[in-house]
Amino acid sequence: MSTVRDIVDNRKLFQAGEFDTVAQVARQMAELHVGAILVLNGESLRGIFSERDLMKRVVLEHLDPEATPVRTVMSTNVVAVDEQASLEEAMELMQSHNCRHLPVTRGSRVVGFLSMRDLMNFELARKTEELHHMRAYIHGT
Repeated sequence: MSTVRDIVDNRKLFQAGEFDTVAQVARQMAELHVGAILVLNGESLRGIFSERDLMKRVVLEHLDPEATPVRTVMSTNVVAVDEQASLEEAMELMQSHNCRHLPVTRGSRVVGFLSMRDLMNFELARKTEELHHMRAYIHGT
């Protein structure tokens, strides 16, 4: 059975600081081509800042991104998943908490960040490989 670690292992952990401005974090997200980023203070998880937070809590509230600290507009009610959890457990967490991103932990330390897209791409690759094996078996190659 595949685990969350199979997806996030050996990935660089992108993060922002809670005292960074929204503009700084948004630029970082754009450069990294990501829709959400972990907000940490040292190794301590403080929240997640996403494109949705930017739209709902900054743009619609007419806040100045250059002057607004990300800590005031990030999502703080964050659920995390252990790296040894199955992919099914991660999907269930996302569904039950209505979120598309999960910090990944090893004990109390954040070691990764998992998105719904990561899960879908992993499953698609697994199913494609399975299909190739089945076709090879059927055709005797």
